[in-house]
Amino acid sequence: MTDLATKRIVLTGGAGFLGRAVARVLEARGVPAERLFVPRKRDFDLTDEVAVKRLYESAKPDIVIHLAAEVGGIGANMAQPGRFFYANMAMGMHLVEQARRWGVEKFVHTGTVCAYPKHCPVPFREDAIWDGYPEETNAPYGVAKKAIFVMLDGYLRQYGLQSAVVVPVNLYGPGDNFDPRSSHVVPALIRKCEEARAQNAAEVVCWGTGAATREFLFVDDAAEGVVRAAEVLEEPAPVNLGGGTEISIRELARKIAKACDFGGRIVWDESRPDGQPRRALDITQARRLLGWQPVQNFDGGLAATVRWWREHGRDASDPGSPPIRG
Repeated sequence: MTDLATKRIVLTGGAGFLGRAVARVLEARGVPAERLFVPRKRDFDLTDEVAVKRLYESAKPDIVIHLAAEVGGIGANMAQPGRFFYANMAMGMHLVEQARRWGVEKFVHTGTVCAYPKHCPVPFREDAIWDGYPEETNAPYGVAKKAIFVMLDGYLRQYGLQSAVVVPVNLYGPGDNFDPRSSHVVPALIRKCEEARAQNAAEVVCWGTGAATREFLFVDDAAEGVVRAAEVLEEPAPVNLGGGTEISIRELARKIAKACDFGGRIVWDESRPDGQPRRALDITQARRLLGWQPVQNFDGGLAATVRWWREHGRDASDPGSPPIRG
C-alpha cells in the first residue's frame, strides 16, 4: 500500500467540489500541506502541453490525482460538446504523457458514469463499459474521459506507469456547483425549489419526463474512494464508486421539493431530453479491491446539501460556464 503522507502529490481540480473533499481526506491521512500541490487554471492551463510541463517542473510530483474536468449537466453537454471533448481529452493526454516523462510513481484518473453505454444492463458492471456507445447528450465528455483508460493501459504495458481509474456515479453534497447554466440535477433542483419557495411561485419546471433514473454518491464518500484507489491500486482497470440507491428523477424532484419546503407543482417539460434512461453502478469491485462502500444515506446527504445552500449558496455561487472542477 502506498503511504501517501510521504509523497509529493499533484491534485488537479483540487479547488473544485470533489477536489476539496479529496484534499480533506489526504490531510486526514497525514499528507502535509507543503506536499500537496493544487494547480489553478490561472497559473496552469491543463489543456496546454507547455503549461503541463511547467506544472510537473514546479511541483515535482510522486503521485498525480487527476480530478479536473470541464463538465456540466445535460444542457451544458448539449451546448458545448466539442469543447467538452477537447478539454477533457487534452487535459488527460498531456497529464499522462508528462507523468511518464517525469517518472511519476502513480497516476490516478477519475472517470465518469457518462462513459457507460446508453443501454447498459443495470447495475453497470465495469466489464460492460466498452459494450456500446454512450448516451448521445454526454457522449463527447464520456468518450474523452474513457479514452484515457486506454492510454493508461498502454502506458502501463509499454512504460510501466502505475495507475488507477475510478468511475464515480453522479456526485452531490455541500459545496456543489449551483450555477443553473452548468449544474447537475441535484443542485439545479435544489436551487429551483429554494428560489420558487422564496418567491412564493406556484410551480417549478423540470426537464424531461422524470422517468429516467439516477444514482447519487455523497462527495465525501467519493473522496474516500479516490484516496483508497491512490493507496492500493496499481493498474488502470476501472473501479465503480456508487451510492447504492437508484431513484427516478420524478421521485428525486419530490424529495428535493419536500427537503426545501416547496409546496407548489412540479411541471415536466417533455420537449427536453431525459438523458440516459437508467444509471446505477455495481460496486462489488470497490468493496473487494478498495475495502470501500458509501457511508452517507441519500436523505441525510440531501438535507446537508440544502442546509449548505441556504447558509452559503448565494455567496458561493459563482456563475461561469463551463467550470473546471473536480
